[in-house]
Amino acid sequence: LPIPTGSVALGLAVRPVSEAPRVCLEPASSVACCEYEGMTYLLTGATGFIGRALVAKLLAAGHNVCYLGRQRSRTLDSRAGYFLWQDIEHTLPPLETVPRIDAVIHLAGEPVGRRWTTEVKQRIRSTRIEGTRNLVTAIGALKHKPPLLVSASAIGYYGNRGDEVLTETSAPGTGFLADVCVDWEREAERAREFGLRVAHIRIGVVLGLEGGALGMMLQPFRMGVGGKIGDGRQWMSWIHLDDLIRLFEFAVTKEGAQGPMNGTAPAPVTNAEFTAALAGALHRPAVLPVPKFALRLAFGEMSDVLSGSLRVLPAAAESAGFSFAYSRLDAALESLLRKAA
Repeated sequence: LPIPTGSVALGLAVRPVSEAPRVCLEPASSVACCEYEGMTYLLTGATGFIGRALVAKLLAAGHNVCYLGRQRSRTLDSRAGYFLWQDIEHTLPPLETVPRIDAVIHLAGEPVGRRWTTEVKQRIRSTRIEGTRNLVTAIGALKHKPPLLVSASAIGYYGNRGDEVLTETSAPGTGFLADVCVDWEREAERAREFGLRVAHIRIGVVLGLEGGALGMMLQPFRMGVGGKIGDGRQWMSWIHLDDLIRLFEFAVTKEGAQGPMNGTAPAPVTNAEFTAALAGALHRPAVLPVPKFALRLAFGEMSDVLSGSLRVLPAAAESAGFSFAYSRLDAALESLLRKAA
């Protein structure tokens, strides 16, 4: 794979440090610099739904945050340092230009929630597989390597499993997303060869106001045209966005946290239960079920994911001592809808 030459931090001056990490946000000719005493986090996928929330939380906690991407984000806090990674599928990221890295959090990947054409499926796979391979290869080439990598994965790892209760020890499922997740985690695991601790957060249905499943559901449910998918018996393994962000932080700071960790709340619900809870919280009816054939017409093969059943429990996280702030769906929805009011 070609290694980019001349890759630099655009609009960002970086000075090496020996003690507290230092990220300078002024032009290179300036000596002005912002200093923090916290850790230095390097993120990919920082401009996505989860990434934006994670960047905000880390900066608020006093940490340094740098992110890799195709362009500087206008929506992220300007205190976050930006480094160009134009083509994650074919080039290595310029990690040698980043100041001391204490933790890498890898979230980048082509969005899954749309109709899957052949080209989209290839991008979903390559941005995760080749992208992770390139990131790990660049980490391995560093003289001073970060101690850990926390990489996103997804509960799609388990496939469509009906009523089966699933934990991190369950075997992978079958299908396109399951295959992608298996290979995605395998590429991240390569970082162990370079001495890093590696954790994989298998993300479930994330509930937040700025995106994810709830962001798409709110408008139709508020209009009274929401409803369950098919018979509604399929399981939904959800997690409040705040808990997911805390789980990523936990995976970084908990020394023994490694391997797969399910990013789901401990009380999954059926689609019918989720529909009733959301409609009740909004004080709206939910009497218009969505037939599976309608999903198939709209989303093609991806509709199998929307109508699939995954009953996933966060056994590894709870065993390691992680405590969920929102373990019940009603409390999670109440907290989110209160913010939206």
